[in-house]
Amino acid sequence: MSLFNGFNISASGLTANRMRMDVVSSNIANANTTRAQLVNGEWVPYRRKSVELSQSGVSPFEQQLQSIMNQESGQVSGVKVSKIKEDQSPFTVTYDPTHSDADEDGYVRSPNVDPIKEMVDLMSATRSYEANVTALNASKSMFMKALEIGK
Repeated sequence: MSLFNGFNISASGLTANRMRMDVVSSNIANANTTRAQLVNGEWVPYRRKSVELSQSGVSPFEQQLQSIMNQESGQVSGVKVSKIKEDQSPFTVTYDPTHSDADEDGYVRSPNVDPIKEMVDLMSATRSYEANVTALNASKSMFMKALEIGK
């Protein structure tokens, strides 16, 4: 096991959580976008996006544990963004016949973005990001202390 595995794992967590924060920011910024893309000749509202995370190049837990216990060089590499998926929940429909995107009955389809849910997701991503920074700093501190032993 490399000395830098802790750094690599924390770095992958930082990258993944930064992507989560970017997607949440995009959702919040487009919460009122009623014309996001043209589908079959019709404009549809912005659809909420979410990030799906998965293990990055890690074998199943038992194999990983065995390789570490046997002092093999197991590949521990953290987390990655596996995909950004669109939320398929229905759009919000409101009655506003004066809106430029209203249909013939006066209803406007709005994005399926819930600002409260987005803020919760943003807080979660921020806390995870902070935890990875703390782990990275702890690893760095341990390396610095180890280097001081030789003095």
